Amino acid sequence: MARRKWLGCTGIVLALVLSACGGAKVGESSSSGSGGSCGDFNIAVNPWVGYEANAAVVAYVAEKNLGCHVTKKDLKEEVAWQGFGTGEVDVILENWGHDDLRQKYITDQKTAVEAGSTGVKGQIGWYVPPWLAQAHPDITDWNNLNKYADLFKTSESEGKGQLLDGDPSFVTDDEALVKNLNLNYKVVYGGSETALIQAFKQAEQQKTPLIGYFYSPQWLLSEVPLVKVKLPAYTKGCDSDPEKIACDYPDYDLDKIVSKKFADAASPAYKLVQKFQWTNEDQNLVAKWIAEDKMTPDAAAKKWVDENQAKVKAWVG
Repeated sequence: MARRKWLGCTGIVLALVLSACGGAKVGESSSSGSGGSCGDFNIAVNPWVGYEANAAVVAYVAEKNLGCHVTKKDLKEEVAWQGFGTGEVDVILENWGHDDLRQKYITDQKTAVEAGSTGVKGQIGWYVPPWLAQAHPDITDWNNLNKYADLFKTSESEGKGQLLDGDPSFVTDDEALVKNLNLNYKVVYGGSETALIQAFKQAEQQKTPLIGYFYSPQWLLSEVPLVKVKLPAYTKGCDSDPEKIACDYPDYDLDKIVSKKFADAASPAYKLVQKFQWTNEDQNLVAKWIAEDKMTPDAAAKKWVDENQAKVKAWVG
């Protein structure tokens, strides 16, 4: 989900990055199939459960229906794009915009190509728990946020209101937004999607103040209907200069990116990737089974595939 802000991982040799950033090491896999005519199929897995749901289902179908030998690699987003050139990554199954990486890897280096929409629509923004929006209805307008800054002070926010972000590698314009909207807030990184989810769940349960970065699709929103803060409207080009951004995030048509070599080979796995599409609801369901119900990704994928044979048949037909 990272778009502009690459903290700690950018520009490092891939193998080193895999170790330094907590992803898989080269050659490690979290899932493998029995192999077959499809051959090897390397799927990047970025660090949020919606993506993990995509990867689980595609991997399951590739293994069971096509006989592929699947390897899933836990990688930060830009690292995954780097893997196209080294041959270590065949597909990114959920890409959030990334015009800069498209320019670098598709247009300039020609190591990657687009493989179409996933069918999933994405949104990023600032959210507050429902109880807080009910208690202070005007808190959902950015114009009023400074009035409430003291409410969000924490030990880490240096006397300002805390704006909680997640994994530092996720898409975020939040530091620029805080600065350019003259908000008396400090962006504090929780470190992961799990940290964001726990923080919002706790804030709603205990009726404690919290404002933070969040996104959809995300299964938590069906249990805790977080309320989105209205930022200045997004207009085309308003985010062209990362340092001067003062507008909301755009809506995303999440898409798939594959390596040029993988596309040229036109294997059954590539054709599966091209045809793979589902809905926000599909993704949220599988993601919840994994994150909340503690099913293994493979078990969650099998359950969804067994219940959605018509969709799967369209992907492999």
